[in-house]
Amino acid sequence: MKTRKTVELKLVPIGNSRGVRLPKEIIERYAIEDTIVLEAHEEALVFRNKHDKRLSWEETFKAMAREREDWRDFDATIADGLDPSERW
Repeated sequence: MKTRKTVELKLVPIGNSRGVRLPKEIIERYAIEDTIVLEAHEEALVFRNKHDKRLSWEETFKAMAREREDWRDFDATIADGLDPSERW
């Protein structure tokens, strides 16, 4: 399990609003440029880099179709090299 790093950010006045300042290390680590996206979930607020390089599921499926990937042997190879206790 990955350890999550917690960073406490203070709200600061910005005109008639309030905002947070992101530490330089966070900005550099996540290559944040001018804009970030805030996702409001029931259990959390999630900030994402607008320039996220990961593909969406739809983009992934389209890329797979373009590459004509063959997944027929997927079930036979999924467990290769895994300890039986680590299998799905």
